[in-house]
Amino acid sequence: MEQVMAKNDTRLGILLMIGATIVFALQDGISRHLASEYNVFMVITIRYWFFAAFVITLALKQSGSVRAAAQTSQPWVQIFRAFVLVAEICVMVMAFTVLGLVESHAVFVCYPLLIAALSGPILGEQVGWRRWAAIGVGFIGVLIILQPGSGVFQVAALIPLLAALMFALYGLLTRYVARRDTTATSFFYTGVYGMIFVTPLGLWWWEPMTASDWGWMATLCVTGALGHWLLIKCYEMAEASAVQPFAYMQLPWAAMIGLLVFGEDMRTNVIIGAAIVVAAGLFTFWRENLKRAAR
Repeated sequence: MEQVMAKNDTRLGILLMIGATIVFALQDGISRHLASEYNVFMVITIRYWFFAAFVITLALKQSGSVRAAAQTSQPWVQIFRAFVLVAEICVMVMAFTVLGLVESHAVFVCYPLLIAALSGPILGEQVGWRRWAAIGVGFIGVLIILQPGSGVFQVAALIPLLAALMFALYGLLTRYVARRDTTATSFFYTGVYGMIFVTPLGLWWWEPMTASDWGWMATLCVTGALGHWLLIKCYEMAEASAVQPFAYMQLPWAAMIGLLVFGEDMRTNVIIGAAIVVAAGLFTFWRENLKRAAR
């Protein structure tokens, strides 16, 4: 009875989601600092070592053994999904160092629109004309941010767009494997195989790190585990449909860190474009909830 009540605690779920967005924004700020001083692959490798240890500990707690957590009828899809996520993280952290947090997140926030657009060909879901219209409006917002054809356009601005595309693919693959696998199994493959993929690159480009930056690295590892723990608890407390819109709050938190800590600029076109993208994303999410309720 207590578990049922906890599942319907929407207010606590929303607070946990907001907490997760704050933690992930802090994680992005630390990643930006470390990746500007050291090789991106090395930073991601150390982060994944801690993440994999966290995932294995969680698997032992939830499934009883590593073998039980790794049990799946679709191992290659799970492995490919883990590869896509670790590649996306590397690309996104690279974007932080090239563009900064503000513009990277302003472009990346379009990933829910990419999920909506690709859900048809990949998952066979039906996408109606209203959602297609919202997707089109959202990408107008992306074009406002990128300003192609203008003197201020940078090819580097396409880096977070690539990261968004990869994260959308990861999200769709997560939906796909969830049809037959548990959350614990998917989480296990995400951490363990992500570590396997990135470790050779991190060791190849290993650099000595200062004591103070090891402190930041430790904080990065802890925030990564804490953020995922908050998300897990969030979805235990409330339905995804109630809390998912609050995931957009990572954009203003990351922008604040970019402005206050790294001295980044907030251009008018970025504000307008990001607002359009978020509004379009919220609309597609609302339409998806309506269709789910109708079914």
